[in-house]
Amino acid sequence: MLLTWIAELGAEEFLVEPSDPLAEARHNTWSLSAGPVAVTTGEVVAAFDAVAVVLAGRLTGVTLYAWHDEQVGALRVSISSLGPDALPFGAMYRTTGDLAPIVEVFLSDPHPGFIPWEELEDGKAEEPEPPPFPVWVRVLP
Repeated sequence: MLLTWIAELGAEEFLVEPSDPLAEARHNTWSLSAGPVAVTTGEVVAAFDAVAVVLAGRLTGVTLYAWHDEQVGALRVSISSLGPDALPFGAMYRTTGDLAPIVEVFLSDPHPGFIPWEELEDGKAEEPEPPPFPVWVRVLP
C-alpha cells in the first residue's frame, strides 16, 4: 500500500498559497505508514523520485519534502511554496537530497510512535532535546 499511496500523490490537488504557508501545510501534508507488506528502501525512494517527476510537470516553484515523524511512527510528505530553508516546522531540521537514510529509519522502526524518555536522578522523566531531524527536499523548478 505504501508504494500505491506515494504514487497517488502525483494526482492530488495541492493548495499553493505563498501568503499562507500554514494553510498549505494543513492541506498538503500526508502521513504514510508502512503497513503489513514489506517494501524496500530502494522501492520507496524510486516511488518518490517518480512522483517528483510527475509533480514537476504540474507544479513549479514549490518544495516537495518528506521526513520520518517519529512521534507518530509515520513517513510524512508535503508540498510548500516556501524554500527548503524556511519549511513550516516547529523544531530544528536539516535538509538533505538523500531520501534513503530517512526511509531506512522509517522502515526499520520496531515500535512506530514510541519515543523513550530519559529518567533524571530524581526519578522524573524528561524528554531529551532532539537534534535537528533530516528532511528530504526536492525543489520543483
